[in-house]
Amino acid sequence: MQVPSRKIGKYHHLKPDPNLTLEKFNDLKYKLERLKKISQPKAILEVRRLAEMGDFSDNEAYSMAKGRLRGINQGIIEIEDHLKRAVIIKPTYSDRVVLGSQVVLLVNGKEKSYTLLGSAETDPERGIISHNSPIGQAIMNKKCGDTVEIQAINKTIIYKIVQIS
Repeated sequence: MQVPSRKIGKYHHLKPDPNLTLEKFNDLKYKLERLKKISQPKAILEVRRLAEMGDFSDNEAYSMAKGRLRGINQGIIEIEDHLKRAVIIKPTYSDRVVLGSQVVLLVNGKEKSYTLLGSAETDPERGIISHNSPIGQAIMNKKCGDTVEIQAINKTIIYKIVQIS
């Protein structure tokens, strides 16, 4: 029997956005510490315990434990790399839209408020968008009063920058 395998997505090789707030940076450090001090040692002990049962070819629990340990180790590697490359977003006031800016936009007669952060912290429901998103890219380095057009699937949406803080 052939085991199905997943195709690797076309974006799997991309590194995460290095732009982080200090809060997100500290969250990643905490997560890394928990992985190294709690999850990894538990997983190692579980693999050792299951290895003592002998025959690895029929030991499904051993194979699953090894997979969990590999996943934890990969997570540690990825978080360490992300932290090494991290660029902390420092809150600064500018007359232009920059990373970390809070922006009020007027669209279709309604005001919408957004915070522009790195891709690792986006949460559109809370108004946090990436500087790589269509809106983020369009408003970067624009001033208060500027308008930008964003082409949607079947229409053009016009945003006017009302306030930058």
